[in-house]
Amino acid sequence: MNELPKPPETFAAFVERYPELGEAWELIGTAGRNGPLDEPTARLIKLGVAIGAMRQGAVHASVRKALALGMETAALEQVVALAAGTVGLPGAVAAFSWVRELLPDAE
Repeated sequence: MNELPKPPETFAAFVERYPELGEAWELIGTAGRNGPLDEPTARLIKLGVAIGAMRQGAVHASVRKALALGMETAALEQVVALAAGTVGLPGAVAAFSWVRELLPDAE
């Protein structure tokens, strides 16, 4: 398993400016990992939630972390396809573009 990528510089600057919020964010992440889901499954769920919420930054973060875990491009793209029925075709196309921005093998 690869090392997880560093967060974007803007995130690091925000957490440096507001360390208590950074600590709270870490606690939320830790609490969410408590349970029976393995890390790849949890990562796909988080990607789906990010797509459903139409949060481009969260989609990017989920894709970066999934790729660092060695997950297949096809799995990430399938999450977008599964979300289409909920977010609609325009939302799915937007999410597809956000995912593909980070894929090394995207056309």
